[in-house]
Amino acid sequence: MGEQPIFTTRAHVFQIDPSTKKNWVPASKQAVTVSYFYDVTRNSYRIISVDGAKVIINSTITPNMTFTKTSQKFGQWADSRANTVFGLGFSSEQQLTKFAEKFQEVREAAKLARDKSQEKIETSSNHSQVSSVNGTDDEKASHVGPADTHLKSENDKLKIALTQSAANVKKWEMELQTLRESNARLTTALQESAASVEQWKRQFSICRDENDRLRNKIDELEEQCGEITREKERNTQLKRRIEELESELQEKETELKDLRKQSEIIPQLVSECEYVSEKLEAAERDNQNLEEKVRSLKTDIEESKYRQRHLKVEVKSFLEVLDGKIDDLHDFRRGLSKLAADN
Repeated sequence: MGEQPIFTTRAHVFQIDPSTKKNWVPASKQAVTVSYFYDVTRNSYRIISVDGAKVIINSTITPNMTFTKTSQKFGQWADSRANTVFGLGFSSEQQLTKFAEKFQEVREAAKLARDKSQEKIETSSNHSQVSSVNGTDDEKASHVGPADTHLKSENDKLKIALTQSAANVKKWEMELQTLRESNARLTTALQESAASVEQWKRQFSICRDENDRLRNKIDELEEQCGEITREKERNTQLKRRIEELESELQEKETELKDLRKQSEIIPQLVSECEYVSEKLEAAERDNQNLEEKVRSLKTDIEESKYRQRHLKVEVKSFLEVLDGKIDDLHDFRRGLSKLAADN
């Protein structure tokens, strides 16, 4: 079946600096995939992470490993075989909690697998010892029959298995000793890392205070920027007002120039006014003379009207007398005519 992924997440990967054992060195430039793998054949668990074509984490989980949360979004564990300490930075506290819970679950599974393996080794060793004793007895009684020959072959197989088991036990004892030494080194590195964490916490506190101070400074600068913006607006309004006043000043200067030009022709206008005044006085005198003539004409007209009325009366009386005279002449003519007719 091979290895199969059983849990996957994303995180920023770090490794402890091998020279100082204090500082973290980024193993990835960005968040990468970090997965738990289970090997069915070997009954083992590994944490694997690949950045492009580079394997940055290949850590086999053992029962002695411990995953430690050093902050709300950062955790670490020591790998004695790789002789390093891995650190993971997550984007949220929930992701860190899930990864830590999965680490604990996998570690318990690895512990159970180790216990089962030890039980199998002990059982195999006991069977090998019993088979070895039985094999000695069988050699003494090899003449018994074919069944004893089969038991002898089985005994030989168990002897080989016991030899391999003893070699494996020695190998595991050496590996255990190596793991203990690595664990001691990693414990020291972990203690140093804890001290560096305290230092980082102090530095973080200092940075946080500095950040607060900078935020306050930024607020002050933003307020000053607001004042500057308002001042710019006021300056813009003043510039517009100045432009308007300059425009009005230019208009006034144009009017002043016109007035100056007009003032240059004022003497001519004054002389013309004097000339017109003289003409006006002469016209007034002429007007007075004309008025006197009109009054005299009116008087003459009145006298003429009076004479006309008087003439009309005289003409009327003359006409009346003339009519009388004409009537007398008619009577006289009729008398003459009558006399002539009589004669």
